[in-house]
Amino acid sequence: MNTPRNRPSNTDRNTGPGSVRIVGGRWRGTRLDVPAVVGLRPTSDRVRETLFNWLQPALPGARVLDLFAGTGALGLEAVSRGAAHALLVERDAGLVAALIATAARLPGGDAVTVRRGDALQIAAGLPAGSVDLAFVDPPFAADLWRPALEALAPAMAADAWLYVESSSAQPAFPGGAWRLHRELQTREAHCALYRRDG
Repeated sequence: MNTPRNRPSNTDRNTGPGSVRIVGGRWRGTRLDVPAVVGLRPTSDRVRETLFNWLQPALPGARVLDLFAGTGALGLEAVSRGAAHALLVERDAGLVAALIATAARLPGGDAVTVRRGDALQIAAGLPAGSVDLAFVDPPFAADLWRPALEALAPAMAADAWLYVESSSAQPAFPGGAWRLHRELQTREAHCALYRRDG
């Protein structure tokens, strides 16, 4: 996910370098560095394992968007498990360089495209109906869920899937045509998967 412009809350503050790993598929076990970037809060391995168990039937051939990519854990996991392509969007130059390097060293990494820029502008410029699965997990302090979902709406396919991760204290809900499929809550995050009613 992108680094926020405003001051982060405690749940948005990464405590220091570390790593997460791709938990399934052809790239299983690949470590992704987590640098000390303010606002960087990768989805945990446990949550991703649960999420991708829910998503497994939808992944083969899917066109994926990881809108606030950060470490790229969500988008890379999707391609590892069978998605046809993932677009990873990130604003931080250091994170973008790391994403490009990671994709370059993975076999089949050409299925991953990395774009640096503003997530809302990039989402708004995507072709209509071009996204089958989107991950929306912005920095909690930036409060970008509503504008991100509005910008993204035209790009989503009629039967698309949407994953939204938000603060457990203030969950974000997409509303509209999105129907809740599954959800879970951790101490810090509300994690919800939705399906679009075409």
